[in-house]
Amino acid sequence: MSKPRSLSLAAYRVLSWGVPGNGDQPYVPRPSGDLIWIHIANPGRLRAMMDFCHRLLQSRPGLSVVLSAPPEADLSQWDCSKYIHVNLPSEQTGAARVFLDHWRPNIGIWVGGGLMPNVITRAHEREVPLILIEAEIDLNTARGTRWLPDISRYTLDCFQRILATSNETARQIRKLGIAFTKVSEAPPLLISPNPSPWPEDELIETNHAFSSRPIWLAAWVKDKEFISVLSAHRQAMRMLPRLTLILHVADIQEAAPLHRRLEAMDLRCINWDDGGMIEDTTQVVLSSDPEDLGLWYRVSAVSFIGNSLERGDGGQDPFGATALGSAVIHGPHVDQHQTAYDQLDQAGAALTVRTATELGDAVVELLAPDRAADMALAGWQIVTDGAPQSDQLIELVQDYLDERSTDDAGT
Repeated sequence: MSKPRSLSLAAYRVLSWGVPGNGDQPYVPRPSGDLIWIHIANPGRLRAMMDFCHRLLQSRPGLSVVLSAPPEADLSQWDCSKYIHVNLPSEQTGAARVFLDHWRPNIGIWVGGGLMPNVITRAHEREVPLILIEAEIDLNTARGTRWLPDISRYTLDCFQRILATSNETARQIRKLGIAFTKVSEAPPLLISPNPSPWPEDELIETNHAFSSRPIWLAAWVKDKEFISVLSAHRQAMRMLPRLTLILHVADIQEAAPLHRRLEAMDLRCINWDDGGMIEDTTQVVLSSDPEDLGLWYRVSAVSFIGNSLERGDGGQDPFGATALGSAVIHGPHVDQHQTAYDQLDQAGAALTVRTATELGDAVVELLAPDRAADMALAGWQIVTDGAPQSDQLIELVQDYLDERSTDDAGT
């Protein structure tokens, strides 16, 4: 049963009422059957939540997903093509009811901060089970309403379960008056990569072609990073003369022009996509097919994950490399995957570089005996430790959905 409405909430709704704004667009039709609504406050958490959805749907076929972003978010900048993705209505309007009337979620998960009292409390009043993960005490309230007492407490209390990433955050939430049993500490969800197997004969043949030479991979490299990567490779070859670079370009259209540039720079290179064969003198292997990264991560002790050196890039998911035993190097601009890189950095499984010189030094350092192996082991532990957290959340969602189905059947 819903709890009695607080005076603060009643006042908040009066003060935040208004006609829907221009940004509150009509929605696509709701899919039939059960539906889970997941709100993601930060685009950096999108990939992890999409991975969670993929695993959840494997356990619960027929469940539909709608993902929501903050009202002001530009969805064209969010890489989400697999699921319905919408903006939440602005908190200054009475559109929370319209949102919930349309989607009729069977369960909701809120990821991070930016809590919006109108949509959360109205979902709670409709007896939608709500789970808050990676919790933050951060409300996105209508203008002029933050002075209302208890609105934070009342909003947080609408969640059946609250998972905080630190003991301090959990303690602050409990201090607001939230029941101790609702709040627990849990790490952020991670992508749980399940890499496809690679043909063993091709893997053996490729390793044999490299003849035990030191190898490093630069993956998802953008055109503006080419000079930095190639400069780092030349620098590293002074210490490791037989060093081979596998250069995977992010844009397949750049492969042929880059091949010509490499030849002009007197670097002995082959184009793997065109059937080039690795020879004993090969210094650069050029590749652009994303599927081949499954091979390259396996043969490379060290992987630089590109799209990260220049401001505004955003980075790429590092867990493909980590899951296949490669130590990770990356630039500082990894905003879209910040949580993942922070965890790898803190565990000693990844190294941040800012310049071509630092990249060259890092390649030499990590190719030293046992250094890359230690980092790869630390990364593997993070990948495997993340799976139970996702499994527990899937089990919790399943339990709430089953309970709701039983209640609906009995009415």
